[in-house]
Amino acid sequence: MAHDHHHHHHSSGENLKVAFFLNLAFTVIEIFGGIYTNSIAIISDAIHDLGDSLSLGTAWYLERKSKQEADKHFSFGYRRFSLLGALINSLVLIAGSIYVINQAIGRILEPEPSNASGMILFAVGGILINGFAAWKLSGGKSLNEKVVSWHLMEDVLGWVAVLIVAIVLLFKEVNYLDPALSLFIAAYILWNVVRNLKKTLYIFLQGTPDDIKLHEIEARLLAVPSVQSMHHTHVWSLEGENHVFTTHVKLEHISTFSQLLEAKMSIKKILRDYPFQHYTVETELDEETCGLGAR
Repeated sequence: MAHDHHHHHHSSGENLKVAFFLNLAFTVIEIFGGIYTNSIAIISDAIHDLGDSLSLGTAWYLERKSKQEADKHFSFGYRRFSLLGALINSLVLIAGSIYVINQAIGRILEPEPSNASGMILFAVGGILINGFAAWKLSGGKSLNEKVVSWHLMEDVLGWVAVLIVAIVLLFKEVNYLDPALSLFIAAYILWNVVRNLKKTLYIFLQGTPDDIKLHEIEARLLAVPSVQSMHHTHVWSLEGENHVFTTHVKLEHISTFSQLLEAKMSIKKILRDYPFQHYTVETELDEETCGLGAR
């Protein structure tokens, strides 16, 4: 199990690296291409790709950083750093999308012709490069990889749309098609980014992870024979995959040390059924009070 986990993370860093360099090179070509073909849709995709390159770069760096072991500065390790990557990427893409929407509206009001055959060339390149990068990241487990893989999938869809528009423009000059398409791409990106941003912020704010049913865990722990009550129960996630759990358990009818050990073993056995990277259980006996007061 441990070996498998390590192997996955090694490959996730490699995948992000390959996708980053592919994307960056293509973004540069694309910006020139957008200017050369006078296509706002290609420029909008270039901005989107630039956002992706940045997100891939930060994701790759932070993914590596997040593998670092715990130290005196970050006692939980660096796992949450990958969350920071997801947050930065989201903000970059929101800014890029707003810029594109602004440009596209101007172009719809004052249409300009685009070079259709040039657009077809770039669209085919875009589909191949982004398709390959998205495929490399599609099996990713971390939120970071998922966000990035989403971006790349959107790029592929964006390029398919550019290809269709360019083919139409070859036969018929409909100048508002190009900016209308870029508007649609930007709106779509924005919608997805905001959705992902909500998820990222929820983890940042230490919300209870979706895959953890807190009441179910409490019910199971309270069913342990010597457990009288529980308080100060908290669960949160480091980065969407690894969770942390803490609780105070009040025990009753404990007269020997072996009974105490047995109660603790039963509690830990239950907690092992859940994806907790770390859990802390404070046990209190009848005579003790916690000092924090039950909440």
